[in-house]
Amino acid sequence: MNYKKEDQFWEIIDLNDLLEEEDIIEIPEPKKENQVKEILAWVLTVAAALLVALGIRNYVVINAAIPTGSMETVIMPNDKIFGNRLAYLREGPERGDIVFFYYPDDETQKYVKRVIGLPGDKVVIDEGKIYINDATEPLDEPYLKEAWIKGDGYYEFYVPEDSYFVLGDNRNNSWDSRYWKNTYVHRDKIIGEAVYRYYPFDRMGKLE
Repeated sequence: MNYKKEDQFWEIIDLNDLLEEEDIIEIPEPKKENQVKEILAWVLTVAAALLVALGIRNYVVINAAIPTGSMETVIMPNDKIFGNRLAYLREGPERGDIVFFYYPDDETQKYVKRVIGLPGDKVVIDEGKIYINDATEPLDEPYLKEAWIKGDGYYEFYVPEDSYFVLGDNRNNSWDSRYWKNTYVHRDKIIGEAVYRYYPFDRMGKLE
């Protein structure tokens, strides 16, 4: 049947009349078996991603929130820090490194401090200055928050092999190797190096 509209003819056509039987495309319904395989693939992918994330967290990256001010002003209370668990696989920490470790007097606790004395070092604290191995000049420590108020006096420490003498940067308010019953941190108790602050965002950056 033809319809006239503004002098143009429009014809209603049944599309089935234009298609041969072999031209009609059939889209099969998805098989239940394929759906199950697809779901299983997604589950395995998610599980693998979780395992990788857990492996990175447990064996590669340290993620820590700092509760105290013992490392001010390099690390402030409530800063969030990334650390590298693989930093000391081959070589031990260097002087000046900031490290995470198990507190020697209670290994259920984890601390973060700066390495001052290396294995075999003689560390002298004299009137708030540090002298390494009978050096005549004190250790240069630009990271300190302030001059030591409690630094008066003379102390000598002899660092055993495979151990480290560690101090907080906020020397007037840090519970560290100076006061512990077990003075030194053994190398196998060091968890990794503190390397990067990711929060707060306005202070993001590498730790030094």
